[in-house]
Amino acid sequence: MIKIYTDGACSGNPGEGGWGVVVSRDGTVIATYSGYNRETTNNRMELTAAIEALKLARDMGKVRLYTDSNYVRQGITDWIKKWKKNGWKTASKKAVKNKDLWEKLNDLNNDKIDWYYVPGHSGVKLNEIADELATNIIKYNQKKED
Repeated sequence: MIKIYTDGACSGNPGEGGWGVVVSRDGTVIATYSGYNRETTNNRMELTAAIEALKLARDMGKVRLYTDSNYVRQGITDWIKKWKKNGWKTASKKAVKNKDLWEKLNDLNNDKIDWYYVPGHSGVKLNEIADELATNIIKYNQKKED
């Protein structure tokens, strides 16, 4: 079974952002990935982490994807059905924020992906690594600019 942990981070919100992905098989980390965005929000980084994870998961068979963002998990497993039905409007008739990323995530999502929520900063080792990847890439890029 493949397990993927994702996390997004932002230094300021909006501000500089990073995302991290940890891929494991049978409890062993087999790959890590991260990325950076100069001007973004935390929610966009959480979504980007999940998108990048699903790009990797295409040929992996059944995957358990863990996110510490209820926004992402509830959005992709529940809210998105209503948003699409309502022409990408929320229940309060406002435009769905981050629609571009939700559409990408929806296109990549399939029945081989099981979505799980894991509380952030709760000691779950692989989630902590995903968080470190996301925050460290922000720090790295900030130092590069100095």
